[in-house]
Amino acid sequence: MSISVFEHPVLSGLLGNDKIAAQFSVSAEITAMLRFEAALSSAEAGEGVIPQAAAEAIGKACEGLSPDIGLLKQAATKDGVCVPELIRQLRAALDPEHAAHVHFGATSQDVIDTALVLRLQQVISILSERLDALDGLLAGLADRFGGNRLMAHTRMQQALPVRVADKIAAWRRPLTALRAEIDPIGARVLRLQLGGPVGTLESLGEKKQAVADRMAAELGLASDGCWHTDRQALVELAGWLSQLTGALGKIGRDVTLLAQNEVGAVVLAGGGGSSAMAHKNNPVAAEALVTLAAFNATLVSGMHSALVHEYERSGSAWTLEWMLLPQMAVAAGAALTNARRVCDGIEAFGDAGSGGDGR
Repeated sequence: MSISVFEHPVLSGLLGNDKIAAQFSVSAEITAMLRFEAALSSAEAGEGVIPQAAAEAIGKACEGLSPDIGLLKQAATKDGVCVPELIRQLRAALDPEHAAHVHFGATSQDVIDTALVLRLQQVISILSERLDALDGLLAGLADRFGGNRLMAHTRMQQALPVRVADKIAAWRRPLTALRAEIDPIGARVLRLQLGGPVGTLESLGEKKQAVADRMAAELGLASDGCWHTDRQALVELAGWLSQLTGALGKIGRDVTLLAQNEVGAVVLAGGGGSSAMAHKNNPVAAEALVTLAAFNATLVSGMHSALVHEYERSGSAWTLEWMLLPQMAVAAGAALTNARRVCDGIEAFGDAGSGGDGR
């Protein structure tokens, strides 16, 4: 049993998403952290800050290190982060002459933030691909059923007949806008974090920008200065995730209403069954879209609260992000999966005959 539906052995089938969740696993995070350390040492060696031999040894150690997760957990209890213990274990895997050069100039937040954006890079790619695929499915529905008619409703009352193509166009409109927005948002999110203890990277002296630029290039990230307390881009991404699940929730809400027996404007195949009523064909995937939209709408306000960092670095606001953003990303992934199930399950949409309400 899990306290999170996203990791629940049963409920994650409906509300979770394994591919997105994998990006927030401990193994993915540790791998990304070690990528940071290897890239840091390589960039510093390239600029003559540390010896090349040390960088090569650190890179090899990062590739082969299997950290003691139990010790990392104990350290996080005490330090609030696992990075000091991870660095201790990395240094222990090296000869003393090389160990002294590990993590030079960096701080724990640099490691954790950069490890996050490296994984968000994969999350954004997955969501973008799924959004493209969903748009294709909606276009397919418009091709199949677009000429059919159904009754429009305003304020839950019958209004005038419209084409199914009009309904689907209204569903696609926000999704098209969101697809156009994610690449520029991604460009603002996917930045190297390298500021050192107080954000000034002073220990690298005149080499600090050159090291940052080299390191960012190696990791495939932008080099845009220190953003320890500037969390605007992450909050912008959270807002996008909430808008995405909201747009999908709109589709889900419409489908649940259109599929009601007394409306009958949508016929679904493979709906959910009932333990007591054999005739039921519940629009489960569509209902999940509504739920996931409401869930992300509640979390996005928490991400706005996490904008408020005290002084040069915060522990509390930063930790709040860890609790919220992964869940929002998994909810978005689950929503796109359920939206596909909804589209795949539509067998009939509207009425090709009378132009009425679909019955």
